[in-house]
Parts: sequence; structure tokens; C-alpha cells
Amino acid sequence: MIRETATIGLGSNLGNPIDQIERAIEAIDSLPLCRVVAVSGLYANPPIGPQDQPDYVNAVAEIETSLGPEALLRALKGLERAAGRSFTRHWGERMLDLDILAFGRREMHTATLTVPHPELANRHFVLAPWLEIRPDATLPDGRRLADLLAAVADHPLRYIRPIDRARDAGDDVAGAQPARRTGRPADRAPRPSRRPS
Repeated sequence: MIRETATIGLGSNLGNPIDQIERAIEAIDSLPLCRVVAVSGLYANPPIGPQDQPDYVNAVAEIETSLGPEALLRALKGLERAAGRSFTRHWGERMLDLDILAFGRREMHTATLTVPHPELANRHFVLAPWLEIRPDATLPDGRRLADLLAAVADHPLRYIRPIDRARDAGDDVAGAQPARRTGRPADRAPRPSRRPS
């Protein structure tokens, strides 16, 4: 069965955002035909939409999957609903937001899905964590993520800490490789804060 690499953006600013993100990583890893192979650290940043809402916590995960893009999207939307996602307003509050940023080297546009994600080149909180786990990443059109990050409009971003996957480490299949994490923020991303998150 053919397996492809997909890159997922995660975000939350309601409830306990850090817990929401870490539980979402576990849930994605538990999806049929999916395996999380790399995760970034957690990053805090102000919302890009209405400012009368809490700051977001964001991360990026790389997975291997045998699902097609649309099937993966449906699975991720199911996880959003299970977490209690409700639509309030455009770029408004989210209990959990899961976006497919890229799917292998594919370029596609349907009524429900565009890959690569059409806004990723403008989002510091996507580019920095993605580069943390894949410093040499490029888009299907050849653009380097490092160049996009250097050109993106400045947006406050604070590195919190690595994602904690220890709680499901005991459930790994014998011989399976754990998800890779660098624990280091990407270039131009803030260094880890010593303040409580």
C-alpha cells in the first residue's frame, strides 16, 4: 500500500490549548492508516483575526498515511468535531483547528481542499514550526520554506516547549519508531521562554 507524507498544522485557543494540541497529536497517530513521524514544539501567538480572543497555541506534525487527501481531511474534521469545535466567526475562536498544509508533492484544488494550504506562505506560526522539523522543506513549486519565513510579515511568536508525547509512549507497537522531535525552534523563531505557559 502506497504511503505518502502529509504535513498538518494544529491550532487551539479555547479550553486548555496545550492539552488540546497534545491530545490531537495522539488522536492523529491513532487514525487508521496514519502514523505521526515528526512533531514540532508548541508556539504561542496572537490571533490573526479578531483581537478580542485568546492567543493561539500552534504546532506542526508530519505524518505518513495511506489515506488520500480528501479522506484525511474528513478524518481530521472528525477529530475537530470530537474536540468540540464550533464555528463562531471567520478567524474566530477554535477549540481545535487541523489543517492539511501539504500532501506529498501534490498540488490540488477541490471544493473542500486546497494543497498546499493557500495561506501558509503568510503565516509565521506555520512556517517556523514546520521548519523546526523539516529545515530543508520546499513546496511543490520549488519555493523554500526558509525563504518564505525570511520574507513573511513579522508576527509575534513565542516558543513554549516541546510537545509531550510521553503519555502514549507505552502504547507504541514493538519495534515502531517514535515520532521525531527536535526540541529546537526554527531560525528566526523566538528562543524558548522561561515564563510559565
